[in-house]
Order: sequence, then C-alpha cells, then structure tokens
Amino acid sequence: MKKITFLFLSILIMGTAFAQNAEKKWAIGLGPGLSYNLESEDMGFLGEFYLSRYLSPTFDLRLKGNAGFYGDGVDFVNPALDLRLKFFNGKMLSETAAVQPYLYAGIGYLFDNLEQNGGSDNAGVNFNAGVGSKFPISPNTSLYLEAGYINGIEGYRHVNDQLTQVTDNFLKLSGIIEFAFGAAKDSDGDGVPDRRDKCPDTPPGVQVDEDGCPLDRDGDGVPDYKDDCPDEPGDPKFNGCPDRDGDGIPDKDDDCPDVPGLAKFNGCPDSDGDGVPDNRDKCPDTPRGCPVDADGCPLDSDGDGVIDCEDKCPTVPGPAWNDGCPAEESLEIPPVYFDFDKAELRPEAKAELDKLVETLSNSKEYNIVVGGHTCDIGASSYNMKLSERRAQSVVKYLLSKGISNTYVGSNYYGEEKPAAPNTSIDNRRKNRRVEFEEATITK
Repeated sequence: MKKITFLFLSILIMGTAFAQNAEKKWAIGLGPGLSYNLESEDMGFLGEFYLSRYLSPTFDLRLKGNAGFYGDGVDFVNPALDLRLKFFNGKMLSETAAVQPYLYAGIGYLFDNLEQNGGSDNAGVNFNAGVGSKFPISPNTSLYLEAGYINGIEGYRHVNDQLTQVTDNFLKLSGIIEFAFGAAKDSDGDGVPDRRDKCPDTPPGVQVDEDGCPLDRDGDGVPDYKDDCPDEPGDPKFNGCPDRDGDGIPDKDDDCPDVPGLAKFNGCPDSDGDGVPDNRDKCPDTPRGCPVDADGCPLDSDGDGVIDCEDKCPTVPGPAWNDGCPAEESLEIPPVYFDFDKAELRPEAKAELDKLVETLSNSKEYNIVVGGHTCDIGASSYNMKLSERRAQSVVKYLLSKGISNTYVGSNYYGEEKPAAPNTSIDNRRKNRRVEFEEATITK
C-alpha cells in the first residue's frame, strides 16, 4: 500500500510540471516532495531548498537542504553540497531544450531520527545522488523534477518501544520551483546574453537577430548598419551595394548601371573616345581623334557639311567631293560679237555680260581671261589693234560693274585665230568676236 501511494504521488507531482529557461548565474529553488525510508518502509513528506550557481554549460554547483517529515515531526535534516551534470549543454541537447535532464551527486551532513532520539547522537557525513529534469517556464523561472537517493548513517530509532541502532537510507522525489537572479552578462547590450550571443561585439544601438548578430535583410553578408543598400544584395567592397555591369562603380553611383563604363563619366561608356559619354553623346560613332562639340558631334567649322577632321579646308566651305575645299567651276559664256570695224558693245552683249557680273559677284573667287579676234578684211596690223580694242571693251565693262581687275585678263589675236574660214559673210561675222578663254569661279 505504501509503495502504491508513493507511486501515485510521484505521478501527481510529474503531472504539475512547467517549462522554463534561466539565463542568470544564480538561482534559488524550493518545493515539496516525498521521501521513502528503505529500512522502515515508511513514506513521508519532504521539503527542499537550495542555492545554485551556474559554473559552465555542463556543471552547476548547489548548496542544498532536505528535511523529511514523518508523523507529526521532523525525522531528518540533510544539508548537502552537490554538483549537477547537465545534458543540455549544447552538445547532447540544446541549452534551450524544452526538457533538460541532468545527474547530480554530492556530500552532506545528515541529522536522522531527530524526533525519536532527541537529536543527540544521530548525525554524520553522508552522500546523495540522483537524476532530474529541468522544464523552462520563463526567463527567470524553472520547474525541476528530481528523484534521488540519500545515504543513511548509523543512529538510533525506537523500534517496538525499544531504542535500536539502525541505518536509514531514503529515496526522495521532489518538484522544485527555481527562481534565477543576478544579471545575465550582455557585453554589447543588444538584449542577447553573452552565452547565446554569436556576435558579442555588436556596436551599441544596432538591431540584432535572435543570435545577437546584426540584421542583414538582403542576406549579402554585409550587416544592415554597414550596408548602403540594405534591401538589395550587393558586394562587401561596395558597402553592400550591387554593381550589375561589373565596371567597379556601384549601381547607386552609376548613371549607366547596365553598361560597363568609366569612373570619370559616373559609370557610363564613351564608345567613340571623344570625351562625351554615350548617355549624352548625340553622335556616338564619331571617328577617333575628331574634335567634337558639347553634344559629342564632330566640329564643322565652315559649315560645309564636311567635318573638320576630314576637311582639308576646315575654315573655308567646300563640297564633300573636293574634301571640303572650295572647287573651281568652269563657266560656259558665249562669245561677244561686234559689228564690222567696231569695238563698241552691242546691247545684247551687255545683257550677257550683266549676267556674268551677277555670277561673279556671288562667287568667292573667279578668274576671267578674254581674247579679241577679227575677220581678215583689212591689214593684219590694223586688225591686231582692233582685236585689242574689242578685248578691252569687254574688260572695261566688267570693271565698270565692280569686277576686280586682279582676276580679269585679256589677250588679242587679230585675224590669226578665226572661228570659221573667212570665205563668206556669215563666217566673217563669226570671227568679229571676243571669246572667254578662261572663265572659272569658286563657290
């Protein structure tokens, strides 16, 4: 019957267990229990109190006191010092496991059969050992369930009204509430105690995760407090910012983040090497070495459509087919005809010369050479002078219209170079003329 009662109470105590996790170095524990005398087979109640000190993840040291109650009084008192071997040391089980088993053993001083012998002779050194498990409840509170053996000492107890020498050994089962106290060390002040802090040197004020390490939202290995781009995975050498085009300029400073470029152009390329980055270059295919304007387009100083680096005459407009240099153009000017033995200009001749004057005036440069001619009627010497007067009448008319004499010249040939044989009246009319031997302009 006594054994059945002991087992029932054991199950009852185990059924009231709670869980907890203590981070503090010091703790006190107290609680009720049951004791069973292996010699007399009597069962009584037990009271237990201890002071515990955390030594390491594997060991705790406890100063403990047990008191057994049988009948109406105290039967034994057993202060003891024991060492607790923890299996929840981070190697076998996690330090934060919900169920945390341990073994313990130690020495004590037992006062036994106090009520039955007045406490005079029943005292001596003993040992105790047992097993238990810790159940975390809160950061400062735990429940312990512990079963143990208390070794007895030689003493005296009344048996059948006779004082008899006995050695009582006890089994005990107790449920203990433990309260931790003392500040848990937190070197970096991040709220995670050093014993669980994987990053104990975190700077003050930095947000940390459950392991005490700085947050790294983008998972790039650069903690948020050092990451200039905390929401985008990047490169540690760029303070956590990405460099998509791999040009050595982080995207946040790169005006062209998807195309490799140059630092002097904020990460943009300069494909044609003209000193204007592509993102501002309106002429990105400029030939190498050509001077350009602010938009990256080749200079065309004379505005002739031929860029300076390809223009052999960059300060003077000229056609592209002539490498940008001015080109001479030959004019087709009809001969000026004269009456017989005359050197005066006819009205229709003046009209043609006026057209020529307009053309020459609109040109940058020009060159005019005229040649005077006669038919064969008359002496050759006379005809020579007549051809000269005819040539001069054309020249003087041009000069009178503002044409520079620097670019106008004349020759005279008399009857030596007829346009047609002097064999008819019509042919002789054709020979009384002034021809334009050279007539070129430069536009």
